[in-house]
Amino acid sequence: MIFTDESTKKLVPYVTGGITGDWADCLRAYRDNGADAIEIGLPFSDPMLDGPTIQEASDRALARGATLDSILTEVRAMRAEVPLIVMTYTNLAIRPGFCARLADAGIAGLIVPDAPLDEVTPIRDAANAAGLDLIPLVAPSTRPDRLRDIAVSAQGFVYAVSVLGTTGERDRLDAGAGPLAAAVRALTELPVLIGFGVSTPEHAAAAVRDADGVVVASALMRRLLDGASPAELGAMVARFRESTRSGTGVRAPESV
Repeated sequence: MIFTDESTKKLVPYVTGGITGDWADCLRAYRDNGADAIEIGLPFSDPMLDGPTIQEASDRALARGATLDSILTEVRAMRAEVPLIVMTYTNLAIRPGFCARLADAGIAGLIVPDAPLDEVTPIRDAANAAGLDLIPLVAPSTRPDRLRDIAVSAQGFVYAVSVLGTTGERDRLDAGAGPLAAAVRALTELPVLIGFGVSTPEHAAAAVRDADGVVVASALMRRLLDGASPAELGAMVARFRESTRSGTGVRAPESV
């Protein structure tokens, strides 16, 4: 289980593994500034779901020589004290022993955005055998029947993609994000978090009116690519943390 406390809105900041020499300090800074969990992106040469910022972050990490081994070695060496979630793509996730290696490093969850529901069973089985939650994504284009199927099989939390598009910073939170989160919340007791385009604390505050929390990725990576230190990213996470405190996270009781 990724989250054990249902009394607060959830904040999950992201970092690309290996993007800088001190990237693991970002994990500590995020933790110390209120992250409920942290998403670590494995750098990938062709990240089909990621926009320019995360692609640039992956390119920089790969140019530095980051590998799965080097990233997991650094993760294993630190005491995160919050759940860590890896995001990667299918051709890595299906490798024998991959999920076991994540679990051995202390990873609690896995996101594989290009694995469709109809084909995800082998990855889910491997993840569950290693003690990992496989976290699904839903999008504004997800059909109602498929939304139900995803919600029923979900683990950890449901990642609600706010837009039809790739990751990236945006000027405003898409109007469809709230209705999508509300629709999923009606189908599952797991937390529903909005991601993709949550670029400012104001976006986060708006998102948690309908969702149980937010994932913040490109906004943080843009600052890191532009030279921000882990401490400066931590301060940014603290602002997002404060913006999500407007809601209690407790769901209203069902009417009878």
